[in-house]
Amino acid sequence: PPQRMSNANTELAKTRNRAAAERTTLAWIRTALALISFGFGLDKIIDAIRDAGGDTNSRHDIGVQLMSMGFIAVGIFTLLIAIRQHKRELMRLRSDPYLYRDDPSLSIATATAVLGIGVMAFLLLLSSLI
Repeated sequence: PPQRMSNANTELAKTRNRAAAERTTLAWIRTALALISFGFGLDKIIDAIRDAGGDTNSRHDIGVQLMSMGFIAVGIFTLLIAIRQHKRELMRLRSDPYLYRDDPSLSIATATAVLGIGVMAFLLLLSSLI
């Protein structure tokens, strides 16, 4: 019975870890969807504002399009990496014993990419003032 209880505890722990992996992946899906939607929406909103005001400055359009594409690219990249990490985590949960690996942080990579887009946006706005 003590061995049997240990196996049950191990399986319950793996079930909890799998559920946590699913929740984490769903959170990354929401993050990726938000980034992709923001990038697409930003471009469309700026187009609508420019059309209403009659502004046809293509230099600004290129900057907004680059930022929009940047957000979309980060969203796609985040989603691809989240899928890869989820599959790897499920493989580790199937192995016996479970081996923890310290994978690179998807959060830090996403934050760094969004920071890069923000710096680019700031520089584009700054260059339009000069």
